[in-house]
Amino acid sequence: MSLSKWILGTLGFVLGGGPIGAIIGVLIASLFEGVNKAKNYTQNSQQYHGATPGDVRVSIIVLVACVIKADGRILKSEVNYIKPFLVRNFGEEGAKQALMLLKELLKKDIDAVAVSDQISKHVNYSTRLELVHLLLDLANADGEMHPLELDAISLISKHMLVSDADYQSLLALYKRDKDVNWAYTALEILPSATDEEVKKAYRRMAMKYHPDKVATMGEEMRQQATEKFRAINEAYEYIKKQRGI
Repeated sequence: MSLSKWILGTLGFVLGGGPIGAIIGVLIASLFEGVNKAKNYTQNSQQYHGATPGDVRVSIIVLVACVIKADGRILKSEVNYIKPFLVRNFGEEGAKQALMLLKELLKKDIDAVAVSDQISKHVNYSTRLELVHLLLDLANADGEMHPLELDAISLISKHMLVSDADYQSLLALYKRDKDVNWAYTALEILPSATDEEVKKAYRRMAMKYHPDKVATMGEEMRQQATEKFRAINEAYEYIKKQRGI
């Protein structure tokens, strides 16, 4: 399947204008099949306001490019490392096409703030949470998060209007061995919380990250939500064991 068929048939806001459309529309038109289709789709999509699974997939690739470029270096080994990451999120065929697009994006100057602002206007909050989660997975892929990559993800998260509490909750999952209070941060409560407050926080977070919240945005987002959902349960069990609840 060509990239144009893979995403053009399911794109909404991405090719409806804004910074993402300006980047992606040109790349699709110049690199892949369906040049006229890309141009026509861009022209006919100006009034589109919702997000589709195709939009989310393209947004992931653009955001991944922003994170890879964050430390000012684009290493071949880094691009190669991303391949299994793309396979996990897009499948074998989709990964090949996504990698082609990613390599071209890495040659471009990308305004992460403008891209994130656009995503915040069209993508629901639950999906934005999972986009941040996915970027943190990428940054932690080699077991160590580079400070500049974390700065980039923090900026993206802020401009996608993800709350700081939710960002810290996601980040806490990667600090199990470094922060004794990681489980409390993951549940967005303080260690001084009562047992009843712990239970309420768990129920609230379990609802927030239930995979059904992002079911319409594609399997990759559902998998990310499932992973976070399990982590919330792990944090709750950790606290219960500590307290003997």
